Amino acid sequence: MPLALYTFGLFRKPADDPANDGFYALNDRVFDEVDQAPGLIARSGYASDPGPAPWGDEVYPPFYTEKGDGWSPATLSLWEDLESILAFTYGGLHKVALDRGGDWFQSGAWPPLVMWWHTGAADNPTWSEGVTRYMQLHEAGPSPAAFSFQTAFDRNGAVLRPDPARIKAMKRPAP
Repeated sequence: MPLALYTFGLFRKPADDPANDGFYALNDRVFDEVDQAPGLIARSGYASDPGPAPWGDEVYPPFYTEKGDGWSPATLSLWEDLESILAFTYGGLHKVALDRGGDWFQSGAWPPLVMWWHTGAADNPTWSEGVTRYMQLHEAGPSPAAFSFQTAFDRNGAVLRPDPARIKAMKRPAP
């Protein structure tokens, strides 16, 4: 059973504002890294971009603020385990982007991501399912159905403690 990950962010400024140039300078390179990341099974693409096919219609949480851009940064992917996600998130170019996230993204009372163990046999999770799980985490807190890095659960619903040595072994150094 793979681990699904949905991430969401709101730009501080409209998407095409020069304030976001640093985000765009890293974006394609980060996607290239994630596509090679140990533990990544697959990721959804976007209807408007070349690359992987989208997993359903792209939707956003209800607090998404339309600024005339028609979109907001979000990802949807499947992973083998929590350590793989943590190694990618806190390593390589993604760590560089994460460290600069405050330059581009609003901070709010909402979580940056949600994870859940995806039980759909051969199907990928949809964007709509990602938003549903995201809102579960936002409204009710972590549970085996919708959780975060701070409180994660294993496939059986028990609290999950990631293996730091395994994360370190998989993590790419930041450039």
